[in-house]
Amino acid sequence: MKLNVLRANPAGNITLFVLDPVPVGDRAGIAARVMALPGSDVEQVGYLCPPVMGGAGRMEMAGGEFCGNATRAFGMLTAKKMGELPRVLVEVSGCEGPVAVDVDWSNRTARAQMPLPRCVRRAEVDGHPGTLVDLGGIAHLVVEDVPPSLELFNQAEPLLQGIPGLEAYGVIFLESEGGTMTPLVKVPSAGTLVWEGSCGSGSLAAAVAQSQSGPNGPFIRAYVQPAGVVEAAVAREGGRIVSAWIGGPVRLDPPLEIEI
Repeated sequence: MKLNVLRANPAGNITLFVLDPVPVGDRAGIAARVMALPGSDVEQVGYLCPPVMGGAGRMEMAGGEFCGNATRAFGMLTAKKMGELPRVLVEVSGCEGPVAVDVDWSNRTARAQMPLPRCVRRAEVDGHPGTLVDLGGIAHLVVEDVPPSLELFNQAEPLLQGIPGLEAYGVIFLESEGGTMTPLVKVPSAGTLVWEGSCGSGSLAAAVAQSQSGPNGPFIRAYVQPAGVVEAAVAREGGRIVSAWIGGPVRLDPPLEIEI
């Protein structure tokens, strides 16, 4: 089977966009085969689809989840196709309407609007306090100053599985002072559990967690992750989050044909 694809690198969270139409039922299997190719560094796969809500383009992840880094990369790809526009509205899986992506072409960065938290609450796993951030479609447990481990993820998983309406979930291991962050993310329908090079929604979850006790106004922080840096920003009014964005570098490779 041959596929036309494009590899994107949003802050190290390597994403492969499949440019050909692929039925929904085939997407998880194709993603697994692509990620298993010898030498592959792909962490996730997205599929380009016709827009249905008036956006400039549409992208759906293999598991139907929302991904902030993939959204940034797809926004840049769409803006490039339209003549390197500075802003586009794109449709992505896991979001009920188009989202804005701003592109800085001189610095090769892209910033994406993010969904506001559906719920934020304290949670504890194996004696470690954390903040559970439900973004609707994806949720993360942010734990601070705890060594990254699959064991803690496994202990946290029942808590995350109990949240209705999720397509993906993760544990974000955050070093509170330096902003170093290690994300471990699972997409059950795609059968993937990945130590990601960077995670956009996880970066936002970290910003939400760290701004909980802060004043009204903007909270902006750059989170250093295994393969890149993602800047996350939230704005609060009356203690409530009213806007959220993530941004950082994106590199788009030329399209190519692969065989799986």
